[in-house]
Parts: sequence; structure tokens; C-alpha cells
Amino acid sequence: MWTPEDRRLVGDYGAGQALSDDQYRLIEPLIPSAKPGGRPRSTDMRRLLDALFYVVRTGCQWRHLPPPPAFPPWPTVYRYFRAFLEAGVWEALRHHLVVMLREQEGRDPTPSAAILDTQSVKTTEKGAPEALTRPRRSRAASVTSPSTPRASCSASSSTPLTFRTPTAPERC
Repeated sequence: MWTPEDRRLVGDYGAGQALSDDQYRLIEPLIPSAKPGGRPRSTDMRRLLDALFYVVRTGCQWRHLPPPPAFPPWPTVYRYFRAFLEAGVWEALRHHLVVMLREQEGRDPTPSAAILDTQSVKTTEKGAPEALTRPRRSRAASVTSPSTPRASCSASSSTPLTFRTPTAPERC
């Protein structure tokens, strides 16, 4: 619970996104505990979640999180965010809250139907097979014909080549 002293420290940072006691009690069991055998966790998970909600609400950069004592240090918040993402904590939290909300509304916990949006968007690009094939070059654009014999291309030639085409590399 945010006390007046906390509000003085945080100022306007915590306004509107701090978890209430009831909200935190709902999600607290889904937050992974510290690794067994490791050092005890020193980060307050509630303040960490408040910091994450602050980032989401304001769109600020991680480095611009208000410094301690308002929130934990930004590298700590980011590290927990990434660890929870990789462990699937955010997806489990979302699923748990959706199921709980559906049951609270008297609905079946899992949806019985899905809605798929199949609307196609028109673009300016061609969708025909011509869009995938390379455009043909005119014979005038090609200085070296594919029928040029290999012998005419000599690496020891004393006369330098004056014309080279960037699309047809010489193979000698």
C-alpha cells in the first residue's frame, strides 16, 4: 500500500499505476520465487511491478525510470522483465486473469469459439507471377553476349578492357 511517505518520495510517479492491495494479492502467487539455494531476493516485487507499470503507462525508456528510492534501479527492473518474459510469467499472468474474469462474469473459463480476421489488404505491388520473375533485359543493354567464347577473355591480355557490365561478371 502506498503511504503518504512513499508518495512524497515518488511524487507523481506512482499516481494511477500503483497496484492496490487486492490487485497485488491476485498476482502475487504467480510471481516466481527466488531460486532455491541462491541468495535471498532483495528486490521488492511490488515496487518492481509498479516500475514496470510506470514504463508501460508512460512509455519512458528503461534508463529514464525514476531512480531509487522511487523504484528499483532500472537494470534490475529490466533484468526481471526479461527473465519473466523468458519464463512465461507474463503469459501465465494474463491467462490466469482472463480465466478469473470470465468465471467472475459467469462465463465458461475457456472461450468456445475464436474469431479469425481474414480481410486482405490491397497493395500497390503486383500479386501475379510476373512480380516474382526478373525483368528481361534488351540485347542492346548487354555488351557481352552469353555466346562470347571464353578464350576471348584472357587474364594476361596487355590491352585493358574498356567496357564492363556490372550485371555480367567476367569469368576467365
